[in-house]
Amino acid sequence: MVTIRTPKRGDLMVEEIKRWIAERRLAPGDKLPKEDELQELFGVSKGTAREALKSLEVQGLVTVSTGPAGGATIGEVPLDRALQLLQNYLFFRELDVAQIYAVRRLLEPELAAGAMPHLTEEHFAALERSIASCAPHPASAEQALTQRQEDLHFHDVLAAANPNLLLRFMCQVINHLLRFSVAMGDQNSAAGHELGESNVAAHRRLLAAARRGDARQVRKLMAEHIDEAEHHVHQVAAAVRPRFVLDSDLRARIAHPMPSTKEKSK
Repeated sequence: MVTIRTPKRGDLMVEEIKRWIAERRLAPGDKLPKEDELQELFGVSKGTAREALKSLEVQGLVTVSTGPAGGATIGEVPLDRALQLLQNYLFFRELDVAQIYAVRRLLEPELAAGAMPHLTEEHFAALERSIASCAPHPASAEQALTQRQEDLHFHDVLAAANPNLLLRFMCQVINHLLRFSVAMGDQNSAAGHELGESNVAAHRRLLAAARRGDARQVRKLMAEHIDEAEHHVHQVAAAVRPRFVLDSDLRARIAHPMPSTKEKSK
Protein backbone atom coordinates (compact mmCIF):
# COMPACT_ATOMS: atom_id res chain seq x y z
CA MET A 1 0.00 0.00 0.00
CA VAL A 2 1.38 3.37 -1.00
CA THR A 3 1.23 6.07 1.66
CA ILE A 4 0.70 9.54 0.26
CA ARG A 5 2.44 12.13 2.37
CA THR A 6 0.31 15.12 3.27
CA PRO A 7 2.34 18.34 2.87
CA LYS A 8 3.02 20.27 6.06
CA ARG A 9 1.46 23.69 6.38
CA GLY A 10 4.90 25.25 6.30
CA ASP A 11 5.67 23.55 2.97
CA LEU A 12 2.34 24.70 1.55
CA MET A 13 3.09 28.26 2.64
CA VAL A 14 6.48 28.10 0.94
CA GLU A 15 4.76 27.22 -2.32
CA GLU A 16 2.26 30.04 -1.88
CA ILE A 17 4.99 32.58 -1.16
CA LYS A 18 6.84 31.50 -4.32
CA ARG A 19 3.66 31.99 -6.35
CA TRP A 20 3.10 35.34 -4.65
CA ILE A 21 6.65 36.46 -5.59
CA ALA A 22 6.25 35.29 -9.20
CA GLU A 23 2.83 36.88 -9.68
CA ARG A 24 4.11 40.25 -8.49
CA ARG A 25 7.35 39.96 -10.47
CA LEU A 26 9.40 40.75 -7.39
CA ALA A 27 13.18 40.89 -7.76
CA PRO A 28 16.25 40.37 -5.58
CA GLY A 29 16.40 43.14 -3.01
CA ASP A 30 12.62 43.43 -2.67
CA LYS A 31 11.25 42.76 0.78
CA LEU A 32 8.52 40.34 1.75
CA PRO A 33 5.78 41.55 4.11
CA LYS A 34 6.57 41.46 7.83
CA GLU A 35 6.04 38.19 9.64
CA ASP A 36 2.70 39.22 11.18
CA GLU A 37 1.53 40.47 7.77
CA LEU A 38 2.45 37.11 6.23
CA GLN A 39 0.45 35.35 8.92
CA GLU A 40 -2.60 37.42 8.07
CA LEU A 41 -2.04 37.24 4.32
CA PHE A 42 -1.83 33.45 4.25
CA GLY A 43 -3.97 32.66 7.27
CA VAL A 44 -1.31 30.77 9.20
CA SER A 45 0.15 30.72 12.70
CA LYS A 46 3.39 32.42 13.75
CA GLY A 47 5.11 29.01 13.90
CA THR A 48 4.08 28.12 10.36
CA ALA A 49 5.20 31.50 9.02
CA ARG A 50 8.61 31.15 10.67
CA GLU A 51 8.96 27.58 9.38
CA ALA A 52 8.23 28.74 5.84
CA LEU A 53 10.68 31.63 6.02
CA LYS A 54 13.37 29.31 7.39
CA SER A 55 12.79 26.91 4.49
CA LEU A 56 13.05 29.72 1.96
CA GLU A 57 16.22 30.93 3.65
CA VAL A 58 17.78 27.45 3.48
CA GLN A 59 16.94 27.33 -0.23
CA GLY A 60 18.75 30.63 -0.69
CA LEU A 61 15.65 32.46 -1.90
CA VAL A 62 15.47 34.94 0.99
CA THR A 63 17.70 36.35 3.68
CA VAL A 64 16.13 37.00 7.06
CA SER A 65 17.33 39.73 9.42
CA THR A 66 16.12 40.67 12.88
CA GLY A 67 15.34 43.98 14.52
CA PRO A 68 12.83 46.76 13.88
CA ALA A 69 13.93 47.14 10.25
CA GLY A 70 14.40 43.41 9.77
CA GLY A 71 12.41 40.90 7.81
CA ALA A 72 12.82 38.71 4.75
CA THR A 73 14.52 40.06 1.65
CA ILE A 74 14.39 38.24 -1.66
CA GLY A 75 17.73 37.15 -3.03
CA GLU A 76 19.19 35.17 -5.92
CA VAL A 77 20.06 31.58 -5.11
CA PRO A 78 23.88 31.59 -4.70
CA LEU A 79 25.89 29.55 -7.18
CA ASP A 80 27.53 27.71 -4.29
CA ARG A 81 24.10 26.61 -3.02
CA ALA A 82 23.22 25.17 -6.44
CA LEU A 83 26.60 23.41 -6.61
CA GLN A 84 26.10 22.04 -3.10
CA LEU A 85 22.77 20.47 -4.06
CA LEU A 86 24.25 18.97 -7.23
CA GLN A 87 27.25 17.51 -5.41
CA ASN A 88 25.00 16.04 -2.71
CA TYR A 89 22.74 14.64 -5.44
CA LEU A 90 25.73 12.82 -6.94
CA PHE A 91 26.92 11.41 -3.59
CA PHE A 92 25.23 8.02 -3.90
CA ARG A 93 25.65 7.78 -7.68
CA GLU A 94 28.44 6.20 -9.66
CA LEU A 95 30.56 8.98 -11.12
CA ASP A 96 34.10 8.62 -12.35
CA VAL A 97 36.79 10.84 -13.82
CA ALA A 98 36.17 9.56 -17.35
CA GLN A 99 32.54 10.69 -17.20
CA ILE A 100 33.54 14.15 -16.00
CA TYR A 101 36.09 14.53 -18.79
CA ALA A 102 33.66 13.22 -21.42
CA VAL A 103 31.32 16.11 -20.61
CA ARG A 104 34.20 18.56 -20.23
CA ARG A 105 35.46 17.63 -23.70
CA LEU A 106 32.07 18.48 -25.20
CA LEU A 107 31.47 21.77 -23.39
CA GLU A 108 34.76 23.54 -22.66
CA PRO A 109 35.89 24.12 -26.27
CA GLU A 110 32.57 25.84 -27.02
CA LEU A 111 32.71 27.76 -23.76
CA ALA A 112 36.19 29.09 -24.54
CA ALA A 113 35.39 29.93 -28.16
CA GLY A 114 32.20 31.72 -27.14
CA ALA A 115 34.11 33.79 -24.58
CA MET A 116 36.47 35.27 -27.17
CA PRO A 117 34.46 38.38 -28.19
CA HIS A 118 33.85 39.22 -24.54
CA LEU A 119 37.34 38.99 -23.07
CA THR A 120 38.59 42.27 -21.62
CA GLU A 121 42.04 43.37 -20.52
CA GLU A 122 40.94 42.49 -17.02
CA HIS A 123 40.24 38.92 -18.12
CA PHE A 124 43.56 38.70 -19.94
CA ALA A 125 45.41 39.98 -16.87
CA ALA A 126 43.71 37.34 -14.70
CA LEU A 127 44.61 34.59 -17.18
CA GLU A 128 48.23 35.74 -17.21
CA ARG A 129 48.40 35.79 -13.41
CA SER A 130 46.97 32.30 -13.28
CA ILE A 131 49.66 31.01 -15.62
CA ALA A 132 52.39 32.81 -13.68
CA SER A 133 51.18 31.23 -10.42
CA CYS A 134 51.39 27.75 -11.90
CA ALA A 135 54.67 28.09 -13.81
CA PRO A 136 57.20 27.65 -10.95
CA HIS A 137 58.19 24.10 -10.07
CA PRO A 138 56.25 23.29 -6.86
CA ALA A 139 58.39 22.97 -3.76
CA SER A 140 55.87 20.78 -1.92
CA ALA A 141 52.72 18.71 -2.38
CA GLU A 142 50.74 21.57 -0.84
CA GLN A 143 52.06 24.04 -3.42
CA ALA A 144 51.30 21.55 -6.20
CA LEU A 145 47.71 21.28 -4.95
CA THR A 146 47.41 25.08 -4.87
CA GLN A 147 48.65 25.23 -8.44
CA ARG A 148 46.08 22.66 -9.59
CA GLN A 149 43.37 24.80 -8.03
CA GLU A 150 44.76 27.80 -9.91
CA ASP A 151 44.71 25.76 -13.12
CA LEU A 152 40.95 25.50 -12.67
CA HIS A 153 40.71 29.23 -11.99
CA PHE A 154 42.07 29.80 -15.52
CA HIS A 155 38.97 27.99 -16.77
CA ASP A 156 36.75 29.90 -14.34
CA VAL A 157 37.92 33.18 -15.89
CA LEU A 158 36.97 31.97 -19.37
CA ALA A 159 33.60 30.82 -18.05
CA ALA A 160 32.94 34.22 -16.50
CA ALA A 161 33.44 35.87 -19.91
CA ASN A 162 30.96 33.66 -21.76
CA PRO A 163 27.48 35.23 -21.96
CA ASN A 164 25.67 31.87 -22.34
CA LEU A 165 24.32 31.44 -18.82
CA LEU A 166 23.54 27.72 -19.10
CA LEU A 167 26.81 26.77 -20.79
CA ARG A 168 28.71 28.81 -18.21
CA PHE A 169 26.87 27.09 -15.35
CA MET A 170 27.50 23.60 -16.71
CA CYS A 171 31.22 24.31 -17.00
CA GLN A 172 31.23 25.75 -13.49
CA VAL A 173 29.68 22.47 -12.33
CA ILE A 174 32.54 20.55 -13.95
CA ASN A 175 35.17 22.82 -12.41
CA HIS A 176 33.48 22.43 -9.02
CA LEU A 177 33.56 18.63 -9.27
CA LEU A 178 37.21 18.66 -10.29
CA ARG A 179 38.02 21.03 -7.44
CA PHE A 180 36.11 19.34 -4.62
CA SER A 181 35.28 15.76 -5.64
CA VAL A 182 38.31 14.51 -7.58
CA ALA A 183 41.21 13.37 -5.41
CA MET A 184 44.63 13.20 -7.03
CA GLY A 185 47.46 10.87 -6.17
CA ASP A 186 50.93 12.23 -5.38
CA GLN A 187 50.90 15.58 -7.16
CA ASN A 188 54.55 16.16 -6.28
CA SER A 189 55.53 13.04 -8.24
CA ALA A 190 56.99 13.03 -11.74
CA ALA A 191 53.48 12.46 -13.14
CA GLY A 192 52.15 15.35 -11.07
CA HIS A 193 54.87 17.65 -12.39
CA GLU A 194 54.05 16.58 -15.96
CA LEU A 195 50.41 17.47 -15.34
CA GLY A 196 51.35 20.94 -14.10
CA GLU A 197 53.81 21.61 -16.93
CA SER A 198 51.30 20.39 -19.52
CA ASN A 199 48.58 22.66 -18.12
CA VAL A 200 50.84 25.71 -18.13
CA ALA A 201 51.96 25.09 -21.72
CA ALA A 202 48.35 24.57 -22.86
CA HIS A 203 47.16 27.70 -21.07
CA ARG A 204 49.92 29.76 -22.69
CA ARG A 205 48.84 28.55 -26.15
CA LEU A 206 45.21 29.30 -25.33
CA LEU A 207 46.04 32.78 -24.06
CA ALA A 208 48.06 33.59 -27.19
CA ALA A 209 45.20 32.49 -29.45
CA ALA A 210 42.70 34.39 -27.32
CA ARG A 211 44.83 37.53 -27.59
CA ARG A 212 44.56 37.19 -31.38
CA GLY A 213 40.80 36.72 -31.08
CA ASP A 214 41.09 33.40 -32.96
CA ALA A 215 37.99 31.55 -31.73
CA ARG A 216 38.51 28.60 -34.10
CA GLN A 217 42.04 28.02 -32.81
CA VAL A 218 40.93 28.45 -29.20
CA ARG A 219 38.25 25.79 -29.71
CA LYS A 220 40.85 23.41 -31.20
CA LEU A 221 43.45 24.10 -28.52
CA MET A 222 40.95 23.64 -25.70
CA ALA A 223 39.87 20.24 -27.07
CA GLU A 224 43.53 19.18 -27.23
CA HIS A 225 44.12 20.53 -23.72
CA ILE A 226 41.22 18.52 -22.25
CA ASP A 227 42.46 15.32 -23.91
CA GLU A 228 46.00 15.89 -22.65
CA ALA A 229 44.82 16.84 -19.16
CA GLU A 230 42.71 13.69 -18.87
CA HIS A 231 45.72 11.56 -19.82
CA HIS A 232 47.87 13.16 -17.11
CA VAL A 233 45.07 13.04 -14.54
CA HIS A 234 44.86 9.29 -15.01
CA GLN A 235 48.64 9.09 -14.62
CA VAL A 236 48.38 10.57 -11.11
CA ALA A 237 45.68 8.02 -10.22
CA ALA A 238 42.89 10.56 -9.85
CA ALA A 239 39.57 9.24 -8.60
CA VAL A 240 36.21 10.66 -7.62
CA ARG A 241 35.81 10.79 -3.84
CA PRO A 242 32.13 11.42 -3.11
CA ARG A 243 31.55 13.83 -0.25
CA PHE A 244 28.69 15.83 1.12
CA VAL A 245 28.93 19.60 1.11
CA LEU A 246 27.77 20.58 4.57
CA ASP A 247 26.01 23.85 5.32
CA SER A 248 29.03 24.80 7.45
CA ASP A 249 31.25 24.32 4.38
CA LEU A 250 28.86 26.41 2.32
CA ARG A 251 28.77 29.25 4.85
CA ALA A 252 32.57 29.33 4.93
CA ARG A 253 32.75 29.36 1.13
CA ILE A 254 30.21 32.17 0.81
CA ALA A 255 31.98 34.15 3.55
CA HIS A 256 35.37 33.64 1.85
CA PRO A 257 34.62 33.18 -1.86
CA MET A 258 37.24 32.40 -4.48
CA PRO A 259 38.62 35.75 -5.67
CA SER A 260 36.91 37.02 -8.78
CA THR A 261 38.75 38.37 -11.78
CA LYS A 262 38.40 41.89 -10.43
CA GLU A 263 39.53 40.96 -6.90
CA LYS A 264 42.57 39.11 -8.20
CA SER A 265 43.64 42.17 -10.15
CA LYS A 266 44.06 44.27 -7.04
